[in-house]
Amino acid sequence: MLASELKVFLNSSINFKQATQIHAHILVNGLPNLESCLVRQITRSEFTCARIVSLYLQQILHHSQNPDAFTWACAVRFFSQNGQFMEAISHYVQMQRLGLHPGTFAVSSTLRACGRIMCKFGGSYVHAQVYKFGFCRCVYVQTALVDFYSKLGDMGFAQKVFDDMTEKNVVSWNSILSGYVKIGNLVDAQKVFDEMPLKDVISWNSMLTGFANSGNMDRAWCLFQQMGEKSSASWNAMISGYVNCGDIKSARNLFDVMPNRNNVSWITLIAGYSKLGEVNSAYELFDKMGEKELLSFNAMIACYSQNSLPNKALELFNQMLQPDVNIQPDEMTFASIISACTQLGNLNCGTWIESYMEKLGIELDDHLATALVDLYAKSGNIERAFELFNGLKKRDLIAYSAMIFGCGINGKIAAQNSLKSVTDTTGYRSLLANIYSSMERWDDAKRLRKAMGNKVFVKISGCSWMEQSES
Repeated sequence: MLASELKVFLNSSINFKQATQIHAHILVNGLPNLESCLVRQITRSEFTCARIVSLYLQQILHHSQNPDAFTWACAVRFFSQNGQFMEAISHYVQMQRLGLHPGTFAVSSTLRACGRIMCKFGGSYVHAQVYKFGFCRCVYVQTALVDFYSKLGDMGFAQKVFDDMTEKNVVSWNSILSGYVKIGNLVDAQKVFDEMPLKDVISWNSMLTGFANSGNMDRAWCLFQQMGEKSSASWNAMISGYVNCGDIKSARNLFDVMPNRNNVSWITLIAGYSKLGEVNSAYELFDKMGEKELLSFNAMIACYSQNSLPNKALELFNQMLQPDVNIQPDEMTFASIISACTQLGNLNCGTWIESYMEKLGIELDDHLATALVDLYAKSGNIERAFELFNGLKKRDLIAYSAMIFGCGINGKIAAQNSLKSVTDTTGYRSLLANIYSSMERWDDAKRLRKAMGNKVFVKISGCSWMEQSES
């Protein structure tokens, strides 16, 4: 009687609390056969926290007395759909270790996961199993293969799989189309687009985005006008394209007539005004936004920081921390705030930022550490700057520039030491020579420039830390 009652619950959508209650009844009453039904229903239902559900699913699977292939396949798909790609791949391998034969369901979900994390070895392994298990004529598996190779940018393999397909659907065509767009091959992308027997909004958006990203806004505009149904992604692609071309007027005109604006369109336009130094126009947009989220604040704080208005950046940062707003900052927020504090030369800010990031559990990656090196070096704490500099996993030109220039400002010979572990390049040595000149150490500057003239160096192009943090 209880088993039939539980089956009724397992035939409808359930929340996490209901799932745990049903599972408790299954365990207490010795009904292990219902665990498969529970897993399947969990993977079909919607939950607010996929990570917690994922851990719970893994517990059920690993303690199940009667594992079956379809249940594990449902879990693999759940992991893949919720961005837990390593878990999806891991469970695909584990199910085979249990002697379970993966079906098309599990294979296509695993290929999707491999494509998202660029796991070439894993995807190639699954591709070999496609032949082994006889899935060569399954449109869903073949489409997943096309998508996998397209994500890797390996259009030779993607095209071969696509050409060998006996049946193609619109998803198959979109996968090969997006692959060519991704690598910037708009000639072949256009050929695929023209040959498509049926186009949907994704097809149009892929082609539109390709032309917009390449700066061919005339062609993008033609496609945009030809489109029937226009999604938010279509409008955003056009606005972003105009912004990247520096045509803020066209971007704003399109934004003003956009029927359903989302945060992406607002933030893209704010960033566009920021790049042109039109801070007032950027703030006007920010102020008009309805409910502001983290990305909105990040865009405006970055605008102030990039346009030499550090106090404004800090004011907005404090505003987002207020109880009535209560938005928790992330790495991008702190990148802009560190830059603002560097402009102010505020040493205390650096110490506070480090402790605050530690409190929030934000990892001090190389980008943030490099920004702090710049802050500490320019505000006089050379010891802490060197400590962070030496802890970098990868030291690039930006990191060396921050360290050397900071040391130069404070008249420290330590700048020389930072060059000992770097390959000779004109970028680093030219920078140090300039610092020697600014310190009126003419002999040292002359010696370094002479050494540069006697060797062939690799030229490193200039860039700013803020530019790299945006990429």
